[in-house]
Amino acid sequence: MLSSWETLSTDFLVIGSGVAGLRAAVELSKGGEVLVVTKDVVTESSSEYAQGGVAVALSDEDEVGIHFEDTIRAGDGLCREEAVRVLVGEGPERIMELIQWGAEFDRVGSKLDFAIEGAHSRRRVLHAHGDSTGQEIVRVLIEKIKTLRGVKRMPYSMAVDLYVQDGVCGGAIVLRPTGICLIRAKATVLATGGAGQVYARTTNPSVATSDGVGMAFRAGAVVEDMEFVQFHPTALYMEGAPQFLLSEAMRGEGGVLRNIHGEAFMKRYHPDGDLAPRDVVSRAIISEMVRTKSSHVYLDMTHLDAQFLKRRFPRIYRTCLQCGVDITSQKIPVSPAAHYIMGGVKTDIDGRTTIRGLYAAGETACTGVHGANRLASNSLLEGLVFGARAGVAALEEAGRALSHIREIPRHLLEGIGEISGQESLRDEVRRVMWERVGIIRCRESLQIARDFLREHAYITEKQYLRREELELKNILTTAMLITESAMRRECSIGAHYRSDYKQREGCLYHQAVVLRGDRMEFYRS
Repeated sequence: MLSSWETLSTDFLVIGSGVAGLRAAVELSKGGEVLVVTKDVVTESSSEYAQGGVAVALSDEDEVGIHFEDTIRAGDGLCREEAVRVLVGEGPERIMELIQWGAEFDRVGSKLDFAIEGAHSRRRVLHAHGDSTGQEIVRVLIEKIKTLRGVKRMPYSMAVDLYVQDGVCGGAIVLRPTGICLIRAKATVLATGGAGQVYARTTNPSVATSDGVGMAFRAGAVVEDMEFVQFHPTALYMEGAPQFLLSEAMRGEGGVLRNIHGEAFMKRYHPDGDLAPRDVVSRAIISEMVRTKSSHVYLDMTHLDAQFLKRRFPRIYRTCLQCGVDITSQKIPVSPAAHYIMGGVKTDIDGRTTIRGLYAAGETACTGVHGANRLASNSLLEGLVFGARAGVAALEEAGRALSHIREIPRHLLEGIGEISGQESLRDEVRRVMWERVGIIRCRESLQIARDFLREHAYITEKQYLRREELELKNILTTAMLITESAMRRECSIGAHYRSDYKQREGCLYHQAVVLRGDRMEFYRS
């Protein structure tokens, strides 16, 4: 039991500094002091690594209604239509706002340059500096934050748990370099990003350990659709090289997937070929790898103009060159990697969770906007649109939480533990999830993962005071949620593919789960 605490108070607490968190902070600053807590530097987030672009219906050939239809189609019939209407309807305003704040999207002459990606029927994907769109959006939002006097940042600080009393969230416990801190707030916004680090192969940065889902679930919030994990088809596959994302825009510009024998194969799996939805492309690649007994396939850009490739994909070109691959003259070895989770903390279209005073936005939230499979480049738009809406809602409804905090919640940090061999255990959890709860699943593989995870479930019941152990706790919690959810959905839809239940019939429902005592309670929502 800890003997000393630091206690801070703020009007609004934002946990996470990606696009969703920063955009929420902009709105919240209109009504009081905002504290943005992030466990690394402010710029370290999945948003920063988003290459392909941001989808928005702004071109002359596009319409909001067409963007709506493409999103619904990619989501395999499981998108919540109200959320999709909000996303595509408010998206243009959010993007024009960014441009007014200084965002420099690529242009052809004076007009914005739009690209096309898989499952889009129009060229609607804006990009910046070729393939650094997320980085540019984060830059602009940080610059905007700097102009707002009421926003403060707290880097290198990891949220340990939410503080919920009488059904109201009144802030969070945060691990800082100087020790433990209780941050009291009128409203708390979770924007901690994704869960890629649950898997051995992922395009996500090391900070993407599903902290928001872990904390919210322990606090009693409902989480939803956790079985839907999107695997990006094309991550660099080279021994000793980073699992670097090769943007879907590369196929949008004419890149071709080939197996190790040089055969273009995607037309065998889908009429849209290389521009099929991500779940289809990922499964097709796995099938080709199995059929040819190989560990990868190739992304071939060599038939395209070399100068165009260097200009359009400068970051990818440089990174691949550092790994010994010249994308202008050599085929790039690729295989799928965990990229995005469609599920998360259940919210309405204004970011409200099932706990009063707690809001969530971005990848850690689940509005149902992506359904069973996210449309390429809708994630940055999601962060902007729903980050802003969560900020507005929290601002309007603030003031109910602080009065409910009657004492420092010392009980939340009783029984402090340590995890022996946590690094090797973390690797093992990620390996099991990749091999058993990955792109293709079945009851047998899921049962093996479930048995393994249950052996280590005791870790999720203790408290820790080191970042690595806290991250492992959240990874384990999320791994169990994904596995149990996948076990219960005995059908195949979108990114959830069961080789033993291939039928889609009976699959059009959302699956929610909440912690009741020490067990998970599932229901259809």
